[in-house]
Amino acid sequence: MQPSMAYTSVTARRAFAKPVQMFPSTHPPPPPPPPPPTAASPKPQKIVKDWPPSVRQYVQRSFAESNTIPGVNRQKMETKLKQIISDAAESENLTSIDWDRLPLPQQMIVAERNNLYAAPLAKTHEQFSNLQMQEKDVFDNGTFSRKRKSTEQAQRPQPEEKTPPWRSNKKSTAFEDRISFPEKRPRLEATGGTPSKSMAHLENRKKRFGDYATGFAPPSPFAPTADEPSVKYVDSGPIVGRSENLEKRYLRLTAAPNPDTVRPLPVLEKTLTLLKRKWKEERNYSYVCDQFKSLRQDLTVQHIRTNFTVSVYEIHARIALEKGDLGEYNQCQTQLRALYALNLDGHATEFKAYRILYFIHTCNRTDMNDVLADLTPAEKSEGPIKHALEARSALALGNYHRFFRLYLDTPNMGAYLMDMFAGRERLAALANICKAYKPEVKLRFVTEELGFETDEQAARFVCDYGGSDFLANKEGEVILMTGKSASLFEEARKQAFGKVDIKGQI
Repeated sequence: MQPSMAYTSVTARRAFAKPVQMFPSTHPPPPPPPPPPTAASPKPQKIVKDWPPSVRQYVQRSFAESNTIPGVNRQKMETKLKQIISDAAESENLTSIDWDRLPLPQQMIVAERNNLYAAPLAKTHEQFSNLQMQEKDVFDNGTFSRKRKSTEQAQRPQPEEKTPPWRSNKKSTAFEDRISFPEKRPRLEATGGTPSKSMAHLENRKKRFGDYATGFAPPSPFAPTADEPSVKYVDSGPIVGRSENLEKRYLRLTAAPNPDTVRPLPVLEKTLTLLKRKWKEERNYSYVCDQFKSLRQDLTVQHIRTNFTVSVYEIHARIALEKGDLGEYNQCQTQLRALYALNLDGHATEFKAYRILYFIHTCNRTDMNDVLADLTPAEKSEGPIKHALEARSALALGNYHRFFRLYLDTPNMGAYLMDMFAGRERLAALANICKAYKPEVKLRFVTEELGFETDEQAARFVCDYGGSDFLANKEGEVILMTGKSASLFEEARKQAFGKVDIKGQI
């Protein structure tokens, strides 16, 4: 018996021809080859439109440098120009439009902006007029109630109130008189009763707005005359003053400025000369400050930002420093910082030093860090700024000896600012002296260390804070018993640093 094979024998392949498929294929036959490419069809030629000469001249005028308007860039002008010409071409009005009189694209953009700005003002005026008419109806009808009620609530029929038998024969009480029913007000007026506080307030309001309620506006300096058209006021930028008065009281603006009461730049220059002369002769700060504020107001409403503006703010700031008016000084200092950013001529180094000393006084570390970050290496080497930075460093290190040496040698008008916080720094230094030098020190030592001019000033400073009992004579010299007075001056130091007057700080 022949053994069975463990595999199936297969006939060897003799050729490379594709074997015949035993089963039908499920794939579709391949697509036929594409036809040979034919000759490329010619591209459609671009139609060149022949623009009329008037349109070409209009485009040339739009791009002329003489017709350029500040605030309207070239890209916006080109977009508007394309829109104008495209709309005219689509509507077939290229030849019918008078291109010589048509406003340029940049002029149209400016006109659209002005209309956009004027629309909210007109809407506000209309709303205000409607509100006035509503107030007029309320006053005329006399139906104003202290508590507002909805329309549905007003129209809803009120249920009849039943009076209890024990109240039927009694007179009205004070509580009933305080209830404000609409039908009760005429009876109150007829009987001569005293109207309520709200009615008195409404009567005053009616008198104040009486002209508005009747439809007549009060006279305005900008009201058009009979020959001028009646138009609504729109702020179109700075005004030019026409007043020739050198002196003018300061009044806060509550409406648009009147050019007849605003002084132009030549008059303001004469006003500054007058104020400087009067300050030297009379030293009347209330008058000079009021005149300087009106001078600054006239500069602001006319948008005058020149070297003269810097001079006005600098002079006013120096006068305010001399009189200790930190509020006015800080307002001038804030404006000067913005003016110096415009690269105008002035004493920027001097007032940057004042700004550092001011922040030392107000203990404003945040703004102090901003000022230090803005200083350049060249500015830090300037005399006034270098002095202010050294004073700040001495206080930060607790080096009162160095600080009072700098206090006695302050440039410009920085001493007026340092006088404002020298007292508290003297208290802090005296508290440290009482801790370090025990049991006593000579008063002369205190005078030299704390920057006093005489021993009398030092003794008066000690007595002002209740230290007269700790001064004594010893061997012909006045001494301060530091061991016993340490707690007194430490408590005074805490109170001095607990409250800082930052009037006018922004």
